[in-house]
Amino acid sequence: MSKLHFTTKHANEATVQRNWYVVDGTNQTVGRMCARIAAILRGKNKAYYTPHVDCGDFIIVTNAEKVILTGNKMEDKVYDTFSGYPGGRKEEVAKNLLKRRPEVVIERAVKGMLPKNRLGRQLYKKLFVYAGTEHPHTAQKPTELKF
Repeated sequence: MSKLHFTTKHANEATVQRNWYVVDGTNQTVGRMCARIAAILRGKNKAYYTPHVDCGDFIIVTNAEKVILTGNKMEDKVYDTFSGYPGGRKEEVAKNLLKRRPEVVIERAVKGMLPKNRLGRQLYKKLFVYAGTEHPHTAQKPTELKF
C-alpha cells in the first residue's frame, strides 16, 4: 500500500493574480468598510491566501468625504500628529479632518488594520483614496465592489 502525499500550495509573486476594485464610500460606515478593504488588501478573500506573501488586490476608494462615523465619533474622535519637535503635537477632531482632508480618515483606519511590518507597508501602497467621484486609474479597468 502506498502512502499519500499531500502538499500545501503557497502563493508567490509568480502565482498571485491581482485585480483592481473601486469602492464607493457614500453612506459607508468607516470601520466596517475599512475592515473589508484591509482584508482584500491582504488577500484573505482568495483561496490561495498565504500570510507572509502579498497576494492582495488594489483598492480605489471614491467619495471619501461622504463616509459615516457612528455614535459621537464626529465630535469625540481625535487624530494626533507629532512633528518630532518639543510641543509639536497637534490634535484634530474627526469632523474637522473629514472636512479638510477626508482621505486621511480612511487611510489611517486601513493602515491601522494592516500588519505593522514590511509586508504591511507594501500592502498599504495598493490603497488609493480620493475625495470625489473621479480617479486616475481608469486604464486598469477596475470593477465595482459592493459591501
